Amino acid sequence: MKIALSGLNNTDNPAPGVPVAKSLSEYDLIGLSYDPNEPGIYQGLFEKVYLMPFPSVGWEDTKQRLNQIKEKSGLDILIPNLDAELPMYIKYQNELEKMGIKTFLPTLENFEMREKKRLPEFSEKLGVKHPKTIEIISLDDLIKATKEIGFPVMVKGNYYKAYIAYNLDEAIEYYYKISNEWGFPLLVQEVVSGIEINYVGLANAELLGGVGIKKLTTTDLGKVWSAVSIKNEKLLEMAKKFVEVTGWRGAFELEAIANGNDVYLIEINPRFPAWVYFATMLGINLPKMMVDIIKGEKVTPNLEYPVEKMYVRYVEETVRDFSDFSKLLSTKEL
Repeated sequence: MKIALSGLNNTDNPAPGVPVAKSLSEYDLIGLSYDPNEPGIYQGLFEKVYLMPFPSVGWEDTKQRLNQIKEKSGLDILIPNLDAELPMYIKYQNELEKMGIKTFLPTLENFEMREKKRLPEFSEKLGVKHPKTIEIISLDDLIKATKEIGFPVMVKGNYYKAYIAYNLDEAIEYYYKISNEWGFPLLVQEVVSGIEINYVGLANAELLGGVGIKKLTTTDLGKVWSAVSIKNEKLLEMAKKFVEVTGWRGAFELEAIANGNDVYLIEINPRFPAWVYFATMLGINLPKMMVDIIKGEKVTPNLEYPVEKMYVRYVEETVRDFSDFSKLLSTKEL
């Protein structure tokens, strides 16, 4: 069985592909990359790596590339791990099935329902708290939003990047920084103080497995650098409610902030997070559970894991021949 994974970046802004690959080391894995510089390409996790056309190019080019990969290496299961590519794979998951490539993804309706710009409304459906959030598409909108919310505020992209701004000059700087890279809309959000807690889960209309953490340290982009496993009943209930309301199918991550007895839902990611291997090390191998579901095997729900275990991300080096990089550039495969 051949399983293809995307999201091979493994820098201070890590993508989920490497931890998912480590969780599925018993299988034959194929790496899908958009950038030949991604460290995960060179970590010895994949039997073969292929460069992919960017999702913005469109489905036909992606479909053609996947057919080439299937002919050359065989390809049975695809696990996409990047927000920017998920809408395309979700939209065409039936076509993938016809190509003989299985996935385990939510519906497009569910994917769009939990987008950042819709999260205030969606939080009401879940019956949970959410910081005041205003969608903006212009500089005038930004100024009005900051006046309404007051500083500090979070300036966020709809898919990626979020910065805290303490004054209007900083807000404007982040407005241009995010919009120039990712476009519009942007979001201006109330800053809620408290402890950052996250929950990674896998669901198939019911919650099948999951792990909660409390962030201890993060990178400048908010990525977990160290954390501790926790059990927070309100966070767990939020996860169960999310799955119940949506009938969610696939992986997800809830990002929240605990402030006293209150828990604020900040973000819902429709995929595995970059810290998912921590869950695997705690005995909850969510990527393996996903593969088992795709294979048609019975998966028994498992929500029990040890608490007060510490997760630490660290830097590691490797050496490869530069000819590998050159070959990947020239032939689009390695």
